[in-house]
Amino acid sequence: MSYEPILRDVTMPDSRPIAEERAHRKRVLAAGFRLFSKFGFEEGVAGHITARDPELTDHFWVNPFGMPFAHIRARDLLLVAHDGTVVEGSMPVNAAAFAIHSQVHAARLDAVGAAHSHSLHGKALSALGQMLEPITQDACAFYEDHARFDDFTGVVLDPDEGKRIAHALGDTKAVILANHGLLTVGQTVESAIWWFVTMERSCQAQLLAKAAGTVIPIAAEHARTTHAQVGTEAVGWFQFQPLFARIVSEQPDLCD
Repeated sequence: MSYEPILRDVTMPDSRPIAEERAHRKRVLAAGFRLFSKFGFEEGVAGHITARDPELTDHFWVNPFGMPFAHIRARDLLLVAHDGTVVEGSMPVNAAAFAIHSQVHAARLDAVGAAHSHSLHGKALSALGQMLEPITQDACAFYEDHARFDDFTGVVLDPDEGKRIAHALGDTKAVILANHGLLTVGQTVESAIWWFVTMERSCQAQLLAKAAGTVIPIAAEHARTTHAQVGTEAVGWFQFQPLFARIVSEQPDLCD
């Protein structure tokens, strides 16, 4: 199935005034954390999603260190400058979040959102030295559009290692961090979060399929065609909309 005929009539919103856009990105970011909690993507204090500020474009919004994803509201988010200074918010920032996301946002000026957590199946696949293979329609969103970072040295606390991760990511939408987990980026916060959700599930599908038997991959020609159908930024943004509507309806306090 191609989503493109649908998307001819459903387009991403036009630019908003800065204050409105900032408020929107913060609500989407808070919704992303609630969804990550709901989907079981938390691992203690690990994990972070960021949104580039629409005005201070070398600053980003991120979750406070140690706050449960399920409790995060838009007003709890921290605004962090390019040097790691928290310029809005009263809680500390996760040093690993700054080390990784500051460098990813600096290297990828198109990336409004970035998402990383220690989700179970992303961790498992990252330990196998494998790429995500085109064995399902959903996985084709990442066909020839993700990378691996194989230099695991411990918790990422040094921005220089964040630079190496950003270099490995290149111009793709995702990178598998060896022995660590997944990182996704998007031209909207919505697409960054959706790419993470669907990548984690695609990792799960790959692990299950290979454990069950011989996997039959999608031919390269058809994988490329499918990528063009399900792997665009407009599709990533649109796929997030039902999740956003669901979580806001269930947990409206996240917008506070």
